[in-house]
Amino acid sequence: MDQTWFNVAITAAGTLAGWWMNVMWQSLKELEHADRMLIDRVAAIDTLVAGQYVKRDELTVITNAIFGKLDRIEDKIDRKADKADR
Repeated sequence: MDQTWFNVAITAAGTLAGWWMNVMWQSLKELEHADRMLIDRVAAIDTLVAGQYVKRDELTVITNAIFGKLDRIEDKIDRKADKADR
């Protein structure tokens, strides 16, 4: 009779351990799925942000326009200073 109770106890412990491992495995799978979804969202945000940077050609055009205006302002200031010296 002792062997029967031992077998029942081992079977019950094995069943509970198997159920617990199954629950943990399913939780792990759900976390992996959530991680994949978050990685995809972060990648989409990264692509969105990186796609909106100013291109080098556009920056060159803008920079040249700014420096052109600054040169004209400098010329006007120089002409104004020349008139004030007279």
